[in-house]
Amino acid sequence: MTKHRLYTTSFASVYPLYVAKAERKGRTKAEVDEIILWLTGFSRAEFDAHLAKKSDFETFFAGASELNPARTEIKGLVCGVRVEEVAEPLMREIRYLDKLVDELAKGKAMDKILRRQAPA
Repeated sequence: MTKHRLYTTSFASVYPLYVAKAERKGRTKAEVDEIILWLTGFSRAEFDAHLAKKSDFETFFAGASELNPARTEIKGLVCGVRVEEVAEPLMREIRYLDKLVDELAKGKAMDKILRRQAPA
C-alpha cells in the first residue's frame, strides 16, 4: 500500500496556508500556533525546529509524543468526512488540525477550540 501524498508533504509548506486562512478571517498567527502547540504538545523550540527542517506531516506527527488527549473531543466534518470516523491514525491527526483551524477561521472562541472546560 502506498502512502497518501499528504504524509510526505512538508508541514512547513502547508503551515502558511493555515495562517493565511486564519488571518483572512481576522484571527492571528499566534492563535494558529497556540492550536498547533496544544494539539501536538510541542514546545515552541520543537515546533520551530520542525518548520526549519521542513518535516513532512508523517515526521511532524511522529515527533509529537504528547498529543493532547482532549483532541478526541474534536468532532465534525472536514472535506466532507467526519473527523471522528477517519480510520487511519495519521490522517485523523491531520484532520484534527484541519478542523481546529476551520473552527478558528469561523470565529469560535479559543476556549472552545482547545476544549477547555468552563470553571464550575
